Amino acid sequence: MTIKTTVLTATLTCTTALGLALPAAAQDADRVLKWAHVYEASEPYHTCAVEAGDKLAEATDNRLGIEVFPASSLGKEVDINEGLGLGTVDIIWTGQLFAGRSYGPIAIGGAPFMFRDYDHWDAYRNSDLFGEMLQGYNDATGNQALTLAYYGARHTTSNMPIQSPEDMKDMKLRVPNAPLYMMFPRAVDANPTPIAFAEVYLALQQGTVDGQENPLPTIQAKKFYEVQSDINLTGHIVDSLLGIVGGPTWGSLVAADQETLADVITETSACVTTQIREAEAELADWFREQGVNVNEVDVTPFREAVMEMHNGDMATWDQETYDRLQAIGAEG
Repeated sequence: MTIKTTVLTATLTCTTALGLALPAAAQDADRVLKWAHVYEASEPYHTCAVEAGDKLAEATDNRLGIEVFPASSLGKEVDINEGLGLGTVDIIWTGQLFAGRSYGPIAIGGAPFMFRDYDHWDAYRNSDLFGEMLQGYNDATGNQALTLAYYGARHTTSNMPIQSPEDMKDMKLRVPNAPLYMMFPRAVDANPTPIAFAEVYLALQQGTVDGQENPLPTIQAKKFYEVQSDINLTGHIVDSLLGIVGGPTWGSLVAADQETLADVITETSACVTTQIREAEAELADWFREQGVNVNEVDVTPFREAVMEMHNGDMATWDQETYDRLQAIGAEG
């Protein structure tokens, strides 16, 4: 599929989804679960979750369905995380660093240059170590974290080329409002500036910040390329989203429905991962066609600067956990 076809499909999906219309089967379910996230209705995190509503309704004979709320419509990232325990949302996509506010070790998977590449990340999400992370988070919160969906390699956008850490000195870099997102900018002497996701485009447009960092599909969906001249392929975080069911919701389900819901959310994460990987492979050329400068970057000095901080005072994991993660797949 070409990127133009991808964009057209996403646009058509967005037109339908923005009205928050539910598939008939999901809408008619006896109980409709609220799935909240901060991403656009055109993105796979939304479209794959919408498909999950039909799958869940079919698998439970219409006892359960899903309504998906995109683009921070039920609150910012911190809000929807809190909503899990309050029962105001039932399911969320969230970053590991936000989940790390409740259980520190799980944040390790969202830290900069923690993974060598996609294959290392993929091995981690299928590892015993990640299983232990899920259990630790679930025990600490009462929620049910189930799976990781690939979010993409995060790159830095700006209004100038970035080729070395020195180019980022004193740069006001927007980051999500979770402490560990500040590790990368601090390592390169930039100024991390937490701003809610829904407010980033305006902050870039008005010059409140000099740049931001996100994967290529997100840069496209949020249209950050309209207000930034350069995309610098720093790839500093191989990022992913946790699919989490709130404790009150999970506890209200019988065991068979818990298993079915877990299967559906796991399938949804696979849907997301496949589509994000496909988009990443095509988008650099698409951005160049739009007149954006897409700059190849030697990431070695960036990685070296960050790795000095991996087990410093910002770490929310211990050395043993770090060593186990780094050993995953290393023998290959």
